[in-house]
Amino acid sequence: MKEKIKVLFICLGNICRSPAAEGAFQNLVNQRKLEHIFEIDSCGTSGYHDGDLADPRTRKIAEKRGIRLTHRSRKLKKTDLAHFDYLLVMDENNFLDVISLTNEKKIQEKIFLFGKFRSDAGAPIVPDPYYKNETAFENVQDLVEDCSLGFLNFLGVDECLK
Repeated sequence: MKEKIKVLFICLGNICRSPAAEGAFQNLVNQRKLEHIFEIDSCGTSGYHDGDLADPRTRKIAEKRGIRLTHRSRKLKKTDLAHFDYLLVMDENNFLDVISLTNEKKIQEKIFLFGKFRSDAGAPIVPDPYYKNETAFENVQDLVEDCSLGFLNFLGVDECLK
């Protein structure tokens, strides 16, 4: 097989949405025994929480679903833009922050709003739950799990393995 498909999930601080998305996608990949195909990571557009584990509420919700989040927050690096095949951003502000880092069309075409892969016709964003209650974190986990499945379907990986 050729190189792994490299996927990077991006939000603001890398403690809520992007680690939840990284964990949800990794869990889906593991369930389908596709881990040999992917390199999966997450980061934030800011360095506010560098080195921190995901928010305790994010970890608690993921843990209830059998997903253990051990990722430590890190800030997006310019080298990430070239390294990763897909840059999946959680909202419009972070999308604009990421896309503004390059004028290269080839790289800009790899940047997507992660919510674009949801199964319903809802907004293509994953809303920030940080200042909200635990229900908001549950909703984010539901959404990133749904988007993870949509993204995997978009890639057509399951079909390639048949």
